[in-house]
Amino acid sequence: MTLINTPRPQWLTFDCYGTLIQWDEGLRAVAERILSEKGEHRVDAGRLIEVYDRHEHRLEQTPPHRSFRELSTLGLQLALEELGLASASEDSQRLAAAIPQMPPFPEVVETLAQLKAKGFKLCIVSNTDDDIIAGNVAQLGGHIDRVITAQQAGAYKPAPRLFDYAHEQLGVSRDQVVHICASPMLDHTAARDMHFRCVWIDRGTGRQLLPDYRPDAILNTLDAVLPLFASLGWS
Repeated sequence: MTLINTPRPQWLTFDCYGTLIQWDEGLRAVAERILSEKGEHRVDAGRLIEVYDRHEHRLEQTPPHRSFRELSTLGLQLALEELGLASASEDSQRLAAAIPQMPPFPEVVETLAQLKAKGFKLCIVSNTDDDIIAGNVAQLGGHIDRVITAQQAGAYKPAPRLFDYAHEQLGVSRDQVVHICASPMLDHTAARDMHFRCVWIDRGTGRQLLPDYRPDAILNTLDAVLPLFASLGWS
């Protein structure tokens, strides 16, 4: 797929965590603190995150729909128990408190400002709750026009329902949007199945492309969208 000879989008939609916000870095810091406070040295923070992610993503796709706060609490509890560690309410409270404080990547706020100045409307589409993401959005310089969450749509990525809801709320069709994201498993799956344009921000985290899908563009940092869009005549 390619963005060449496609129309300039009215809206840019963004995955939040990992694309705009330093999710991996923040999550590792929380995992390390949880393990340290338990006096646990046998389990690596990376392993705890791997098991937590698996449980959380499974729970997101398991009816009935529940809030991200509830799912993250249960996912962390299940991960700790699977690894033979005791879980406590303080663990999930620490995670929930940490997420809204996770900062943006260094280039993000200025890039969003430049995209706004070029006339793009900016929307976040995220697998989270309104109250959790509010702290992150507050760090983005006031450049975000809309925030659409799984809580609002009653569905989590990669389910089409979340993106359909977002497009309905923005009053656009799929071909009037370009989605910018970091997660192949969640966002690329939706882009593949729904056929909307997609730019992958591959920050070198080791996430792998799907075997049957390639995004329209692959960039290493968000500010690389500026010369990309200029080359397409979208400035």
